[in-house]
Amino acid sequence: MHPSLRSRLAPTAALGLATVLGLTACSTGQTSSSGADASVAPVSGKVSITYLQKQGDQQYFVDEAAGAKAKAAELGADLKVVDLGSDANKTVSEVQSAIAQKSNGLIIVVPDPAVGPQVVQTARDAKAALLTSDDQVCASGPSPAQCAAGDLVPRIGFSGQQMGQQVGQRAAEEFKKAGWNPADTRIISAWKQDVTVCGDRVKAAKDAFDQAVPGVRNIDVATDNTPTGAQDKVAATITANPGVKHWVAWGCNDENVQGAVTALQNAGVSPDDIDGVGLGAYLACKDWASGKPSGMKAALFINGKDVGALAVQTMVDKLKNGKDFPKEAFAPTKMVDATTWQSAGVSCS
Repeated sequence: MHPSLRSRLAPTAALGLATVLGLTACSTGQTSSSGADASVAPVSGKVSITYLQKQGDQQYFVDEAAGAKAKAAELGADLKVVDLGSDANKTVSEVQSAIAQKSNGLIIVVPDPAVGPQVVQTARDAKAALLTSDDQVCASGPSPAQCAAGDLVPRIGFSGQQMGQQVGQRAAEEFKKAGWNPADTRIISAWKQDVTVCGDRVKAAKDAFDQAVPGVRNIDVATDNTPTGAQDKVAATITANPGVKHWVAWGCNDENVQGAVTALQNAGVSPDDIDGVGLGAYLACKDWASGKPSGMKAALFINGKDVGALAVQTMVDKLKNGKDFPKEAFAPTKMVDATTWQSAGVSCS
């Protein structure tokens, strides 16, 4: 997922980047030569980078590309952004094309983690630096969840555990504020279940919510991480669970939560009986901007521009200065709602 995402945090990009780098040192304190950068030679001239993104038309990735382009311009690097859509085959061909065009470094958000080993091997063979953003990639197998830590390609993005924890905590706060009974409430956890970072987010949300509000039954809903896909799956879940009065909804991204909230409201559930907490805020803000009652009570604002900028900065540091990639570097997040999203810097277009 971003997930997928929109706009600016209140801090400047430079300040956001400094914050991120500080967080990274605290979060990992380690660097990595895993993935494809072990034999990468320093670049003496202008750096050429290709940023390959899944679902490049989603707002999060649009913002990510904008942040990457701005940082590349600032650093004097050439940057090409490629939209992979959801096509795993296109991923491999575009990686090969980028290498044929003499890209020194590749930053990638894969549509399907199963192509990871082939992408890594292609970059290694070409001695091109490889960095992932958002989603994890394993060098030795198709599933990052089953990957040895040393085989995970260095990643720039967000901490799934930290994000999920914030979502679960806010959902619990809204539950308590509403005074609901656990016995007639259900939780919908919606996400694409083969995406590792999605699983991390949802698990952390469950754990944080259960710690604050024990005894609410959870229903896992497998989706394709799109609003319509989530809406369809949640609609079937509602039909299969008659008698539920109140619903909590979270997921991997705003798309899942918006789909869930839409399905619930279409089924006649009042917004007052829905506790939806998004992840992204780029779709949640549209509900709030409309001024109409919504089951979307809050959302975690994650800024794609910060990730794109940090990914390019990290790649240039590697190629120009020989600085090892961090194993992971995390961008900051902020919880927003109908009263705070505008002041936080979320823009809805």
